[in-house]
Amino acid sequence: MAGIDARSHLEAMARFASIVIPRVPHRVDAIRKAGALDRATDEVRALVATADGSEVHTSELETQVERAQCAEGAMLALEEMREVAASLYLNEFGNSWKPVSSSRFNHGAMLTSALVEGRDFLRARAEAKRRAAMPEGTPVIFAGGRTRHATDAEAKTFADNVWATLDKVRDRVPDMVLVHGGDTKGVDRLASSWAERREVPQVTFSLDMRLGARAGFKRNERMLSLDPRYVVAFPGSGVLERLVIEAKTRRITVVDRRGPLGTSPKAAVPGSE
Repeated sequence: MAGIDARSHLEAMARFASIVIPRVPHRVDAIRKAGALDRATDEVRALVATADGSEVHTSELETQVERAQCAEGAMLALEEMREVAASLYLNEFGNSWKPVSSSRFNHGAMLTSALVEGRDFLRARAEAKRRAAMPEGTPVIFAGGRTRHATDAEAKTFADNVWATLDKVRDRVPDMVLVHGGDTKGVDRLASSWAERREVPQVTFSLDMRLGARAGFKRNERMLSLDPRYVVAFPGSGVLERLVIEAKTRRITVVDRRGPLGTSPKAAVPGSE
C-alpha cells in the first residue's frame, strides 16, 4: 500500500506540474492583481500630489494605501503559489519552468510597500518593481547553442561540464546574476536549471524576431550593455562567436568552453581559463 500511495503522490505531482502550471494564476490572476496594484498606486500618487491637509483627503489617502497594500498582498500570495508549482515542475521534469511570453517576477523576496505614508509607499513600490526586474548582483552572461550528442553518456558529460563550469564561476562571483537567452531547447535550459537549483537569480533576453537576421546580434548588444563580469561560452553559432569577440574587445573575461563536450578548447595549455 505504501508503494501505491507514493506512486499516486508522484503521479499527482506530475499532473499538477505539467497541467496546472500553464494555468497558474501568473497568467491571469497575478497579472490582474498587479494591474490593480498599479491602479491603486496611481490613485495614491494623485492624492499625494493634491494633498491639502484636510481630514477628508487624509482619510481617502489612507483608504487608497490600504487598498494598494491588499492588492500587493494578493499578488505576492499568487506568486508564491506559482513558485511552489514551478519547484514541483523542476523536481518532476528536471527543467526550469518559465512563462511563454512574460517575465517570472518574484516580488516576495524584494522590498515591499508595507508602509502607511503615501510618499513612502510610492518610493518603496518603485524600488520593488525595479529590483524585481533587475536583481541586484553581478551579471554573468551564459551563451551556447543547441547541441546533439551521439550517446546519453556524452549528453550527461556535456551537462555535467555546464554545471561544473557555472559552479566555478559562482565561486568567483558569489552574487552573480545569470544572464542568458532563455532557449528552452538549447544549452540555456541546462544553465537555467542550474540557476534554479543553486537559487541564482536569472535575467533572460529572448530574441526579437521582428529584427530578422539581426535579432541575435541585437540581443548580444543588450546583454553586453549590462557590463558583465564574465561571458561563459559553450558551442554555438556565428552569433555566439561575435559575442565572444565583442566581449574580448570590451576586456570582459571569457570562460571559453567551446571544445568537445563543453570543455575548454585550450585545456592542454597550463593556466588556461
